[in-house]
Order: sequence, then C-alpha cells, then structure tokens
Amino acid sequence: MSPKRIIEQVVLRVRDLPAMTAFYENAIGLRVMGRGGDGLQLGVGGNVLVTLLSDPDAIPADPAQAGLYHTAFLLPSRADLSRWLRHAADIGLRLSGASDHGVSEALYLTDPEGNGIEIYRDRPESDWQRTGDRVQMTTRRLDLFALSQHTTDSWQGAPLGTGIGHVHLQVGDVDLAGRFMTGDLGLTRSFDAPDAAWFGWNGYHHHLAVNAWNSGGAGPRDPRMAGLVQVVVAAPDRAGEVLTDPWGTRFRLI
Repeated sequence: MSPKRIIEQVVLRVRDLPAMTAFYENAIGLRVMGRGGDGLQLGVGGNVLVTLLSDPDAIPADPAQAGLYHTAFLLPSRADLSRWLRHAADIGLRLSGASDHGVSEALYLTDPEGNGIEIYRDRPESDWQRTGDRVQMTTRRLDLFALSQHTTDSWQGAPLGTGIGHVHLQVGDVDLAGRFMTGDLGLTRSFDAPDAAWFGWNGYHHHLAVNAWNSGGAGPRDPRMAGLVQVVVAAPDRAGEVLTDPWGTRFRLI
C-alpha cells in the first residue's frame, strides 16, 4: 500500500479579504491562525485548512473556466453535521444542495466570491459498496429534517478533527485530468459519472474529483483570476515536489 496521503489545505486568491475571513470564521467555524504578507491562515486546532491571499485587483472567478468546483470540509460525525446544519439555518446561510451519496451525507453552499463549499460526514467505511478499486457513490435526496434532529447540541465552531476531505475541480477535459491524477499524483480512479471522475488514495472514496459540467474545453486559467491557487497534499515520501495540472492549479506535496 502506498504511503498515507491527505489533503492538508487549499490556498485561495480573494478580492475582499475581510469579507472572506468573516465568512470562513462565522459560517464554516474556522479560526484565524496566522497573518502575514498579503493574507492569512484559518484552521482548526493546530491545523491550517485554508490560506486566503489578498488580491483586490484579481479578476473575478468565471464559473465557465477551469478551477475550483468545491472544497469539502469533512466533519468527524453526523452529530457535528447536524449541529452545523442548524447553525446554517440560524444565521441565514443559503444552501445550494443537500445529498446522500451513500458513502457520505453532504451539504453544499458557496462563499461570497463564488467558491463552492461542501460540508459533509462519512458513513463508516464498512458500509461502502466496493468492487475492486471502485467505490459506489450515489446522489439521492438528503432528509434535512432528520439530519437536523440528530442532536440538539449547539454548534460551537468547527470541532477538532475537522479536515479537508476532498477537493473537486472544474477542468477542460476529464480524460486529460484523469491522466494527471493517476499518473503525476498517483491516485486511483474510484468512480465515474458523465463528464466527471473521482480519485482516491489508500482506498478512500475520493480525495480529488474533476468535472467538465460547466468548463468543457476550457484552457489554462488566467493566473490573475480569483479562486483556487494551490492544493497542499501531505505526501512525506515526495515532500518538496510541486506539480501543476494542465489548467494551472498547483499541487504542493509536503
């Protein structure tokens, strides 16, 4: 089995640093962990999950271009997801989706600059349906009422153990992206859907995913554009490598 790999953090270029910081603190429940230069870092406990780079002159993100589809924050338990759902309702957050994926339960929204976000919890791995390297995933309606009633405890911010479970990208060509994911990054292709593919390390349902639903045929992203700049991956056996996908997203291995 290959060495354990996880997504450590994402780096976003943002146009309005104060507004984006407030969102990730208040809506997602992260804490500011460091400031310096043109940005700041947010996370949970001692782990930085998001770095925001301030660039007021950045080009607004274009949903038809390659880049970020969503950053997925993985909560430790269903009770945590239930608490977050009620918190979202209490502060008036608008969800863009809610799905039961078989392997997980997921809630979707966007930040103030249009970056997609998923908040989810995994079902036990013993409940996942596998065929070899393939992991069966579905998209069914999530019962929000049942989820909201799972616990009556209040949300106190992102709990210890929260991490980035996966990052989903928009790309210009799924097959080209697949070759980068399995070749350069060493992931295993775990699931497919029309114009989309999912990839994981060490048997996880997915750490990275790609789709061309809105971005088919897109070329390299303008480096001045707001949005995803870099994905940081824990890969101690390859620490120090920096890889760039065909659309300009960097993957830094640490």
